[in-house]
Amino acid sequence: MNIIQSGITVKNTSIAIIIARFNEFINKNLLSGTIDTLTRIGQIEKEKILQIYVPGTYEIPVVASYLANTNKYDAIIAIGTIIKGSTDHFKHIANDTYGNLSKISAKYFIPITMGILTTENIQQSIERSGAKMGNKGSEAALAALEMINVMKKLKKINN
Repeated sequence: MNIIQSGITVKNTSIAIIIARFNEFINKNLLSGTIDTLTRIGQIEKEKILQIYVPGTYEIPVVASYLANTNKYDAIIAIGTIIKGSTDHFKHIANDTYGNLSKISAKYFIPITMGILTTENIQQSIERSGAKMGNKGSEAALAALEMINVMKKLKKINN
């Protein structure tokens, strides 16, 4: 039986982080957790991390698609916050963003991990960006690190 699983330390890799500016006061905490995890735990050099800012989470997939098509990055991490308002608008933004990122990931065989919060209110967002509920940016970074290693192993055994 062959088993592929991997750790979270990655050397010689490039990662792109796409950060929404909308709800920036929360997203900067997610980004901080992401970068800390990538550099401290993943041992990725800061020069190998590209940060791209976009207006909101809805704009993340188009940039992710462009980056995936370049074949220069081993993973993409999406950072953003979608907070429920008084309408269902947030559901449409979240569904389109998540669905499109999933399609891009599968199309280009590149891990795209989600540090995107979808919450009922600002308090929940604060809690998930480094307070009581951990940091979802850090969790997205851990998933990206592990997936980079898994994909490298898959490529190695299939070449």
